[in-house]
Amino acid sequence: MAENIGKNVWLYRGIFILLAFFLLFVRLLPLSSVPGHLPGPDLLLCIILAWVMRRPEYLPVMMITAIVFLEDILLMRPLGLWTALVVLATEFLRSRAALTRELSFAVEWMLIAGLMIGLLVANRVFFAITFLPQPVFGFALTQTLWSILCYPFVVMVFRATLDLRKPAMGELDAMGRRL
Repeated sequence: MAENIGKNVWLYRGIFILLAFFLLFVRLLPLSSVPGHLPGPDLLLCIILAWVMRRPEYLPVMMITAIVFLEDILLMRPLGLWTALVVLATEFLRSRAALTRELSFAVEWMLIAGLMIGLLVANRVFFAITFLPQPVFGFALTQTLWSILCYPFVVMVFRATLDLRKPAMGELDAMGRRL
């Protein structure tokens, strides 16, 4: 039984990596050459936060770091800034996994929304401190709001397709420890 649980964890990790590479590929495609369109949500961030909120053992910190750092490189963002912020946010959620297990979805959504807004503010503060050119505030805020609005749909899709849910009380992990 424990072997199946361990294989299941690696299956979810593989699915996450494939999904992350697909989302990075789509973000790099030149889908529109007309400037001025509204930004889309940061689906990779939504997926990372949803998975860490539900099953933190499925996404180790090094996997998150590697994927988001690769995204920094490919999207030509300041190397490591967004990665560090996302890792801090996921470790904040991971350290509170036992406390957030019993939260209703509305409270969870507000927690995630607060984290996303905190990431936006921290990113802009670091850009301001280092005098880097920043994207227009309305553009960044719109992307964050789209991400907040897309979070419930991401959770719903992964709940329906992969049965990604919060662990039940007394549930065991691959090593036989309580979650």
